[in-house]
Amino acid sequence: MEPLTTTYPLKYSVPKARVVVVFLSMVLFTTILCLLQLKFFKPKLKDFYSFEVKDSRGRNISLEKYRGKATLVVNVASYCQYTDKNYIALQELHREFGPSHFTVLAFPCNQFGESEPSSSQEIESFAKGNYGVTFPVFHKIKILGSEADPAFKFLIDSSKKEPRWNFWKYLVSPEGKVVKVWRPEEPIQSIKPEVASLIRQIIMKKRADL
Repeated sequence: MEPLTTTYPLKYSVPKARVVVVFLSMVLFTTILCLLQLKFFKPKLKDFYSFEVKDSRGRNISLEKYRGKATLVVNVASYCQYTDKNYIALQELHREFGPSHFTVLAFPCNQFGESEPSSSQEIESFAKGNYGVTFPVFHKIKILGSEADPAFKFLIDSSKKEPRWNFWKYLVSPEGKVVKVWRPEEPIQSIKPEVASLIRQIIMKKRADL
């Protein structure tokens, strides 16, 4: 009599080489997917013109409309020892170089000596009535602290220059990057060469693109 033998079904086994191939394929697929996500879903880097601000009446304004220009961004005040000198000089600068390739952008702020107490519309009327300004005067903002306006905060963070008083000036390139910063007491003559240089670059680029 033959001894009884018990047979069991053989377990299916995958060769180790095939496991390695599958694993490597998954890693490769995951890597490619991550690279594609970085390429197509990479967040856009901020520049000055990518922000929105409010005009003197509180309406949202995209700074994108100023892209391609050289802009001089200034924190202004109506009742400051620098008010007369700076408003006159800023308007002269705007008239000389603007508006096609350059503009001054004025942002009223009351954080320095409380020298800008009026409403935004009153500030705009004051600037136009007393100094004949033709450049934009925006809504009154805060530029320091946790409530700082994002556009102005960008200027401060990227330049590492924080205003300590009214009429600090930030020259912004056509691409939205801060080029140079001036304190309120510095003469307008020191700003003109920098503005003129940026405008020449803008004109040359336009000619090259024709």
